[in-house]
Amino acid sequence: MTTLLEPALATGSLLRLATAGSVDDGKSTLVGRLLHDLRVVMPDQLAAVERVSRERGLAAPDLALLTDGLRAEREQGITIDVAYRYFATPKRRFILADTPGHVQYTRNMVTGASTAQLAVILVDARHGVVEQTRRHAAVAALLRVPQIVLLVNKMDLVGFDKNVYAEISADFERYLERLGVDDPVSIPISALRGDNVVEPSAAMDWYQGPTLLRHLEEVPPAPDPAEQRARFPVQYVIRVGEHDYRGYAGQLVSGVLRPGDDVVVLPSNRRSTIAGIDIAGRPVNEAFAPQSVTLRLADDLDVARGELIATAGSAPEPTRELTATVCHLAERTLRAGDRVLLRHTTRTVQAIVTELVHTLDVTTLETGAGPEALHVNDIARIRLRTAEPIAADDYAVNRHTGSFVLIDPSIGDTLTAGLIGGRP
Repeated sequence: MTTLLEPALATGSLLRLATAGSVDDGKSTLVGRLLHDLRVVMPDQLAAVERVSRERGLAAPDLALLTDGLRAEREQGITIDVAYRYFATPKRRFILADTPGHVQYTRNMVTGASTAQLAVILVDARHGVVEQTRRHAAVAALLRVPQIVLLVNKMDLVGFDKNVYAEISADFERYLERLGVDDPVSIPISALRGDNVVEPSAAMDWYQGPTLLRHLEEVPPAPDPAEQRARFPVQYVIRVGEHDYRGYAGQLVSGVLRPGDDVVVLPSNRRSTIAGIDIAGRPVNEAFAPQSVTLRLADDLDVARGELIATAGSAPEPTRELTATVCHLAERTLRAGDRVLLRHTTRTVQAIVTELVHTLDVTTLETGAGPEALHVNDIARIRLRTAEPIAADDYAVNRHTGSFVLIDPSIGDTLTAGLIGGRP
């Protein structure tokens, strides 16, 4: 018998979403409930969850175990890493990132939300909006996640009181307004019971809005990256023979390219025309984001990995001076004067941190004076100078070419994630 979510039925658009919230707000339980009620959990997975739940003396299966996949997570009962889950309905396909709630794992939330089109932020109805709720909302806003949804969870523990829900929703909306986020959606749920997750809740008949699943299915898709200006970071140069074939392989991260288009190679500002485009070894008449393609240019240019091909007339201006909002990800501190490697798309260059401008208090949204150093999970404004120019867009214009990471040059560890331009 065909199930509700047989992949062959999923013909709709893809939605990438991330869950976030404070500790014990029920993120993993929510994801487990969603997968369980959509009948996409394999029988052996469900049997394992039921067995572990019995061993813990629980009366019902702990659906959070469906997403807390690491042994340390199962043993400690917390989410540590970002757990990705893939599922589909007849209306849409989904990639869900279940991110940690503990403050020390905020950096993991940054990773999970960096590609999200929608952020689901949970709060416990008994506690309301807390500091970590605000932190995750601020991160989602800084990352310019297009849609933010508040889930007021554990409504069963407050007697399904609509006034509690209304007060929490109003508090959260006021905070988002200060972040510049308009029209947030809020839904009262009980992830443990399944109320308003997949099916409407009989216990909350005062709520007339959509269930979580219905909202996820109906929310408008994010802007098509093909509608943005064309940006093609070169990943690999393909040569066949001395002069027979030279192609530049990579992913077209935004825009559309066609044979005959005038392009510029950055940061060298050399100009050419697209002679041909190949996908899987076959020529095509156009390429659009996010396809992986090989471009052939009409001129014999020496183009290398890390350079950017963009349409002439709409290309970013190469620069060596950057101002960015960053989230510091490493235990090692970051200070003004530190020398780092800056990785932007496929290009890696040496850089120096010239100034720590200020930090952002995610609770008050006030900025503090320039700190001596950035510590793990700090959100701040910094300035950098690169040894070689890079072709970067403002993050508000293009999430791919407006972001970067800083790397420890001595051991190769990632230090900081950055968003170019804008203001925190």
